[in-house]
Amino acid sequence: MDQAVVLDQHGQKLTPCSKDKARRLVTEGKARLVNEDPLVIELPLVATLHEKRAAAPDQPVEGTMLLLHICCGPCGTYPINRLRELGFSVTGFWYNPNIHPYAEHERRRECVAAYASEVGLPMIWSEGYEMPLYFRQVAGHEERPERCATCYRLRLARTAQEARERGFDAFTTTLLISPYQQQSVIRSIGEELAEKNGIQFFFENLRRGWGERGRLAREHHLYQQHYCGCIYSEVEAATARQRASPRAAGTATLRPESAPG
Repeated sequence: MDQAVVLDQHGQKLTPCSKDKARRLVTEGKARLVNEDPLVIELPLVATLHEKRAAAPDQPVEGTMLLLHICCGPCGTYPINRLRELGFSVTGFWYNPNIHPYAEHERRRECVAAYASEVGLPMIWSEGYEMPLYFRQVAGHEERPERCATCYRLRLARTAQEARERGFDAFTTTLLISPYQQQSVIRSIGEELAEKNGIQFFFENLRRGWGERGRLAREHHLYQQHYCGCIYSEVEAATARQRASPRAAGTATLRPESAPG
């Protein structure tokens, strides 16, 4: 296939475009990657115009205390390096009640703990496993993109609260690195929560580090998950795999990059 398939948020096909253009749109944060082979992207129905820029400065003051929500080990690699490079004093935060089942949640948590120890990243761990809360929050919003926006808000709200209560200057999330996530939605929610909590939300298009993320994950032998985290995304990933390769659907391994986060 010489061109990429382009979908709207309801899964309806739009005019196809070249693969180069599709990948550029994803890298720039203007589209979400749905599938790599065949290449499928999703365009938002409405573009969000950010008249007010992110509260955190482009070049932060050395030592600015930032709480980094970490969705998984691989997605934490490049963002940790980048934020430290910018001058932030970074602390990681684990809160991902969407991850299902419990064994998967614990495996990803252990991966983050091991990598944080390796790179000297202090961590704050949310107590317990709040999967019931996640299901209550997404009830009635089980389909994309509403489900994902609800999940972003749940995790970022807890991160912002934790940052405010512990005296951090700013917060952000590793979700911003994934081409499979809705970056503009994450940014809007983050900025809203920052204003509500009286702290800063740092935004940068971290997708430019997606390739580096893969290299670092392999270099450090990090567990690379097969789906975003929730049971809905696991089913969606399997369905997408089946459509792409019906014969292999029963045996093929889900793509490691299927919407991590």
